[in-house]
Amino acid sequence: MTPEPFTPAGTYDPAGPPPGCPAHGIGPGGLRRLYGLGAEDLGEVYETLRAEHGTVAPALLHDDVPIWVVLGHTENMHMLRTPSHFSRDTRLWGPMQDGTVKPTHPMMPHLAWQPLCSHAEGEEHLRLRGAVNGAISTIDHRGVRRHINRATQHLVNRFCERGSADLVSQFAERLPMMVMCEIFGMPDEYNDRIVEAARDLPKGTETAIESNAYIMDVLTRLTARRRAAPEDDFTSHLINHPARLNDEEVSQHLRLILIVAYESTANLLANVLRVVLTDPRFRAQLNGGQMTVPQAVEQSMWDEPPFSAVLGYFAKQDAELGGQRIRKGDGLIMGIAPGNVDPRVRPDTKANMQGNRSHLAFSGGPHECPGQDIGRAIADVGVDALLTRLPDAELACDEDELEWEETLSNRHLVALPVKFAPRPQQDVMARPAHPAPSQRRNDWQVSTPQREPVVPEPVAPEPASEPVVRLGAFQRLLRWWRGE
Repeated sequence: MTPEPFTPAGTYDPAGPPPGCPAHGIGPGGLRRLYGLGAEDLGEVYETLRAEHGTVAPALLHDDVPIWVVLGHTENMHMLRTPSHFSRDTRLWGPMQDGTVKPTHPMMPHLAWQPLCSHAEGEEHLRLRGAVNGAISTIDHRGVRRHINRATQHLVNRFCERGSADLVSQFAERLPMMVMCEIFGMPDEYNDRIVEAARDLPKGTETAIESNAYIMDVLTRLTARRRAAPEDDFTSHLINHPARLNDEEVSQHLRLILIVAYESTANLLANVLRVVLTDPRFRAQLNGGQMTVPQAVEQSMWDEPPFSAVLGYFAKQDAELGGQRIRKGDGLIMGIAPGNVDPRVRPDTKANMQGNRSHLAFSGGPHECPGQDIGRAIADVGVDALLTRLPDAELACDEDELEWEETLSNRHLVALPVKFAPRPQQDVMARPAHPAPSQRRNDWQVSTPQREPVVPEPVAPEPASEPVVRLGAFQRLLRWWRGE
């Protein structure tokens, strides 16, 4: 039997808490809110919803707008891989069509439709996504990894002599922007302002519009420069792709890629470093060789995905998902974090997921993240190079003093203070210098395994031929007598 859909916003069960009551985060219709009081820990809210409703649960967005939350791993993958039933075009959403969602809605930056590949369908999606994929295919991945290493050395040089740092604000929030500016072909645009704007823009703060304007100005100028004088960078290849994107399409796609790549990779770096610094299980596995840095990064994407949810997907027709009746025009949230801990795929959430890349961190289906290899490279190389430079780094506060900022889309570590022995700066063009074995702490044997180069066996030089000396008759007779 298929249960009836949840009660529309605007009505409520008189037996339950009245509308607006913050108790237990319950709103109209007895539905749980995904915001405000009672929703400080969305992980707990998701598990409560799972217990109450199963793998697809009704809930309320800001302003008590009804929404479905997809909690099951299988259900999320089905939604992502069935574009005939579920679309990312926000114009299909019923509350958007009937005016329930106002232009001032707090989630409007995530909901406003734009002519981007992330919102497009069919032929238009193929055209726009083809241009993005084509430009990404031109990236020199070896060159990018070298740049990540140099950028890491540059950032570590800024604080290595002090013996202390905040690895969020001084590293995790900066490395991705340095790398993305290089990939886009605008390394000179990297500065504190663009880092602050990229961090501020997705939050929906009072300054988010100003931050967006600043970033769009940077990207619009870049598009104009590369249209006039192409170079061998991502932006030029996006402009010159056969799909023939206009300047507005180019700059808007650059903005989308920059913000998503920056936000996700900054969170990924912070999460991996926090776990390495605080989790003895991770440390032991790294130390014992059971886990490499890339595997630690992959494990983190299971346990603490950079984005915990994506808003949203919208039903193009009546459908059934997870035993719930989804009506045409209903909105759904892709539950990345709850899907990753679905008991059906992870009965033991503490189990090592080594070698398993079926997490939801990079989405799936037609809208799967096209730049995931770049994100992985930034985390792999950046974490390894940082820990190689600072092998004795340790948390400079109690673990329970760490704080997070949580929104519907992600859970962001505010700061990660560390301390270590002060050390001199290093040439940014050189490979990170590995400390001598006696100087490296036993629990920090962290490095990405490299295939050992095949070194040919040394070939002993052939002995130099002795000069030919003609022997006289007596010497020849003497050698014959001796048996020589």
